[in-house]
Amino acid sequence: MTEIADLTATELSRHVRERTLSPVEIVEAVLTRIEQRADLNAFITVTLGEARQEAAAAEKLAQAGGKLPALLGVPYSVKDLVNTAGVRTTMGSRLYEDNIPAGDGVAVARARKAGAILIGKSTTPEFGHVQSATSPLFGRTLNPVDPTVTPGASSSGAAVAVAAGMGPIAIGTDGGGSIRIPAACCGIVGFKPTLGAVPHLQLPDLFGANSYVGPMARTVTDAALLFEAIAGPDPGDPFGQPAALLHEAGNVSLKGLRVAWIAKGGAKVEREVAAITVRAVEMLAAEGAAVEPIEIDFKSFEPAFLTILRTGLAARVGPVVKGREALVAKSLIDTIRAGETYSAVDLSQAASARTVLFQMIQSVFARFDVIISPTLTAPPLPVDIDPTGDIDIDGSNEGAVRGAWYPFTYPQNLTGHPAISLPCGQTSKGLPVGLQICAPWYRDRALLEVAAAAERVFGDWRWAG
Repeated sequence: MTEIADLTATELSRHVRERTLSPVEIVEAVLTRIEQRADLNAFITVTLGEARQEAAAAEKLAQAGGKLPALLGVPYSVKDLVNTAGVRTTMGSRLYEDNIPAGDGVAVARARKAGAILIGKSTTPEFGHVQSATSPLFGRTLNPVDPTVTPGASSSGAAVAVAAGMGPIAIGTDGGGSIRIPAACCGIVGFKPTLGAVPHLQLPDLFGANSYVGPMARTVTDAALLFEAIAGPDPGDPFGQPAALLHEAGNVSLKGLRVAWIAKGGAKVEREVAAITVRAVEMLAAEGAAVEPIEIDFKSFEPAFLTILRTGLAARVGPVVKGREALVAKSLIDTIRAGETYSAVDLSQAASARTVLFQMIQSVFARFDVIISPTLTAPPLPVDIDPTGDIDIDGSNEGAVRGAWYPFTYPQNLTGHPAISLPCGQTSKGLPVGLQICAPWYRDRALLEVAAAAERVFGDWRWAG
């Protein structure tokens, strides 16, 4: 039975349609895997009763025949920052330990409509504020590839669940790389869509949004399947209203694809990661892609990113934490305190820097179809590393984790461009390495097609635990 848990969402959907597997069998297999891999600590809440009820209803629908929803009977998890009606949503914090939303987030409502079955809420650091898979509420989440290294954050549990067969797909959020970083660390696919492509109405400032909802999966095909279910316009999102929000993919091929290759992004890239990602790009070139090296100093935009991140947390979370500091991690308090030191001028200057970066990337897309880079500058960091401290790369101190380890991911949060991370190889120690592909606004479907073509070239990197 547990082998069912290793099937992709696409495979499971086909089995349901062909009646070779029932939704009840599928859900039971995944729930069994969750129990078997409880050591990974991927879930804050497992929806046992609800999932079984939904599976029984899905089975009746499948037996009735006719046109079936795209994800009927496919289990999925939701990061515990996204609202789920009737299922507690804790934000990874003791402050919201008993919070039960009345309604679903847009992506969750759409996944339900597509027939997917919620199996649980996945772990995240408090309010997704730090690059650490820990929280005072749930403890530490472990990487199924190697428990001595981090699974990445802040969609930690979502990546771990997918990688270990605890549901083939997951909904994560990405405020600076929080889908793509854990995807790279756990050897799966993580996709941050264009701003507004998947409406995220829980954000307090929709006009200055830098946090996104997106799919996580073991294959690009599965990520695309979930994306199609949850994407589309919503009148409540200022960036997500056009009816023709997303372009069709068209004829996408690696042959003739114009690739801008950014090897460093203003940061130092660890030797093995550099070699693996260069080899991946060479493989794409061998398939006919026209690759040209360019350089953008992404790392230099870290201060603008931090200003927006910290002031947002100070404004949104600061009042909730006040007087209850003993319930939260010190790193969250420190982040809030730092956010309170910025002025309105500082925030305005950060917004201006965001505009400059957007224009820089747009100028690149005047000549290229996609921008490719490593997802991270180094393999997954030690599980107990201080996320607020500095890191060493190839024996030298390269500064703080954000600028030194993931300078390639937070730029797209500032500019709104879609970006996907997919596995492209492994280190000599067996750790996964991710490659990031970025595309112009609204070219999400084309980006997924490019990623799928690249995935076929790189081969199958499934890291099931």
